[in-house]
Amino acid sequence: MAKVRIYQLARELGMESAELMELLDTMGVEYKSHASTLDAETAEAVKEIVREQRGLEEQRKAEEARKALPHRAPVVAVMGHVDHGKTTLLDYLRKTRVAEREAGGITQHIGAFDVHVGDKRIVFIDTPGHEAFTTIRERGARAADIAIIMVAADDGVMPQTREAIAHAKAAGIPMIFAINKIDLPQANVDRVMQDLMREGFVPEAYGGDAIVVPISAKTGQGVDELLEMLLLVAELEDLRADPEAEPKGVIIESKLDKRAGVLATILVQEGTLRIGDHVVAGEVWGRIRAMMNADGVRLEEAGPSTAVQVLGFSELPTAGDVLEWVPDEAAAKEISEERKEERKRREEEEAERRRVRSMADLLRQMQEGQQKEINLILRADTQGSLEAIKGILAKEETDEVKINVMLAAVGAPTEGDILLASTANAAILSFGVNPAGSVKKAAEKKGVLLKSFRVIYDLIDEVRVMVKGQVEPTYREEVIGHAEVRAIFKLPKGGNVAGCMVTDGKIVRNAEIRVLRGGEEVWRGRIESLKRFKDDVREVAAGYECGLKLAGFDAFEEGDVLEAIQVVEVTEV
Repeated sequence: MAKVRIYQLARELGMESAELMELLDTMGVEYKSHASTLDAETAEAVKEIVREQRGLEEQRKAEEARKALPHRAPVVAVMGHVDHGKTTLLDYLRKTRVAEREAGGITQHIGAFDVHVGDKRIVFIDTPGHEAFTTIRERGARAADIAIIMVAADDGVMPQTREAIAHAKAAGIPMIFAINKIDLPQANVDRVMQDLMREGFVPEAYGGDAIVVPISAKTGQGVDELLEMLLLVAELEDLRADPEAEPKGVIIESKLDKRAGVLATILVQEGTLRIGDHVVAGEVWGRIRAMMNADGVRLEEAGPSTAVQVLGFSELPTAGDVLEWVPDEAAAKEISEERKEERKRREEEEAERRRVRSMADLLRQMQEGQQKEINLILRADTQGSLEAIKGILAKEETDEVKINVMLAAVGAPTEGDILLASTANAAILSFGVNPAGSVKKAAEKKGVLLKSFRVIYDLIDEVRVMVKGQVEPTYREEVIGHAEVRAIFKLPKGGNVAGCMVTDGKIVRNAEIRVLRGGEEVWRGRIESLKRFKDDVREVAAGYECGLKLAGFDAFEEGDVLEAIQVVEVTEV
């Protein structure tokens, strides 16, 4: 780049000359006037600074615009081990008797409802287990802002508690731990605190930063404090949304009602959804004909962080599908058809691409995703085995590659593990336990690497392969042989072939060649053909003659030395 005058550079950057000269002053660049010239290096440095300043300015404006938006209510998911009181808490909050009506106290459907704390509002999503929560995230949506992890005071941290923690971690949302059933005589809050510390969560009461609230979902003791903590975390998260934006949300649940037809529960996340709006969710379109909230009140519109049940979809939308506003029915139908066709085209390719047949396939997927973290789900026959495996794995981490154990639990791998692994690109490794046939089929279908081991160190070796596959390899050049040009033969169709004698090592067909003349390199490239007499060969050893044709060079001279080089990976010891 040639020299450029200050006023010319200012015009190119869309600035006033005076503004640019102020910048030059701060850089310590000397000049006489706006007609002074800048060298290419200085001009490029100025452009870089201006680009950086404008980028920061755009970020600042974007943040200012976000700060100008109104706050929205936090959306909370309640998760935990079966019978640890999830449904009882939700029942207490919405003042209904759902828990008594449901078989065994286990939630069997998804619901969403509001809880008012003073002038604040909290939206609770009731997901049956972690599968629905993960399915929503698997489809690219994020429904919840905060997770409440329920832990029974008389039971402690259990396998499904760990699963709930793993799912919340994978979703990247903050967690609040609710120690439930403190009204029971056998309740032991301190033991649960110890359990949580073993999982890596140090409660605030013990000097850590994990928010832990003891409650009784049955009597309501501590529930007000839990709600206050939710609002505090929501304030720190600074949740905002634009009610004037195009409506957008996520499908929480859908069902076919005998009288009403297709009903879908929608969590509105952006904009305001109104009666008469046309929407698309996945491959399904609809026109909103009616909306009602959890209390059965009909609504004309629903803003951000509002859960509503709507009537108007042509078919059942899938839980987890993102809902988008479209201008009219024609656009809705067109988008729906396009997505159906795209799915059909993609299904066969996707099934083949995602099927992980080996460790090499998983490593390829990780490298394609630029992943420098190995996500693992560990299953073992005993807690002792798990601790031993985790202890050894901790030593296998490198500065470049982190081993992230998302879930470590006793027992055989489950279909819930497969779902988690598929969303987090994780491998499931089990020791001393075998997965059921249905789990193996689910792993194959989802493209999840699922392997079982009987020897701990076989499992560790498998992880070492994964770690090695994530480290950027180091290469070095290795000279493998030399050949001297003894004669030059012209080809009938043009070009020359070098008649050579291999003086040491060997010349290999796929090697790189350096042409040396008087000790100086005159060309470097690949071999086009390597022959002995008239036969193509893969390599020629020392003491034998050969004919060499190079790709892109034929100006040989007698006495030239051809040096064969191979690039080899340096193995770290």
